[in-house]
Amino acid sequence: MPGFDFTNYNRNAALHAKGVPLPKATSTGTTIVGCIYDKGVVIAADTRATSGPIVADKNCEKLHYIAPKIWCAGAGTAADTEFTTALISSNVELHSLSTGRDPRVITCMTMLKQHLFRYQGHIGAYLVVAGVDPTGTGLYTVHAHGSTDKLPYVTMGSGSLAAMSVFESTWRPDLDRQGAIDICAEAIKAGIFNDLGSGSNVDVCVIEKDQPTQLLRNYMKPNERPQKERNYRFPRGTTAYLDQRVISKEDMRKYVTIETLSGDDNLTTGDSMEVDT
Repeated sequence: MPGFDFTNYNRNAALHAKGVPLPKATSTGTTIVGCIYDKGVVIAADTRATSGPIVADKNCEKLHYIAPKIWCAGAGTAADTEFTTALISSNVELHSLSTGRDPRVITCMTMLKQHLFRYQGHIGAYLVVAGVDPTGTGLYTVHAHGSTDKLPYVTMGSGSLAAMSVFESTWRPDLDRQGAIDICAEAIKAGIFNDLGSGSNVDVCVIEKDQPTQLLRNYMKPNERPQKERNYRFPRGTTAYLDQRVISKEDMRKYVTIETLSGDDNLTTGDSMEVDT
C-alpha cells in the first residue's frame, strides 16, 4: 500500500513559523459501543462530528459497512475512519471472491490492525469491529496504533467511560436481541449526556447469523429540538435605556471619508472607507 506524501511538509512548517494556523481536522468525538448477545452482536454510535469546539455535523453516520455480516463503528478523525473502513471493505470483498468463502470477522480485524500498525498511529481511526461468521460471533476493538481486544462488550471514544459504566452495571451473558439493543442505546445516551464530544442521536446495527443485518438509523433521538412556546422577538423600545447619542454623518466625517455611491459606479479611494448611506 502507498505511504504518506510529505512533499508539503516544508511549506506547512514555514507557514506555521509565520503564525498561520493549520486547519483543524474534523473529529467524530464520539461514543461507540458493542455487545454480544445469545444470537448475534449489536453495535451502536452517536451522530455528532466536531471540529475543535464547533459541532460540524449533527447527524453523521459512524457505523460503516464492511461485509453483509461485518460492520464497524468508528471514532477518531472522521476522514480516517471512513476511508480506512472503505479500503478494508474492498480488500475483504476481494479476499472473499478469491477464496470463495464468506469473510470472517477475525480476517477483517487482522487487516485493520496490520494497516493501522504500519502507520504508527498517524491514521486516527479507533474502531469497533463486529460480525457473525461460520465460527460464531466476533466483537473486537482496534486502536489507531494497531492493538486489539476481544471482549463480550466494548466501548471506545471520548464518551467511553460513561458508556462502560452502563455495561458494567447492566450487561448479562444471557441477553436477548432487544435487551442488547436497549443496553447499547442506554450506553450511547450516557456518552451523549456526559461527554461534550458526543451528542445528537443514537444509531444501532444488529447482526445475526440467520437474519439480514438491520441498521437502525436514528433509533433514538434524545436531543430533539422542541418548538418554542412563544415568540421571543420583542418590539423595539421594550428595554429601557438611560442615555442616547446619535452620531450624525458630519460627526463621522472626522474619522472616515464618506462617499455616496450612485448606481453601479465603482468609486475607489486610496485609504478612504466607503459607507453605504
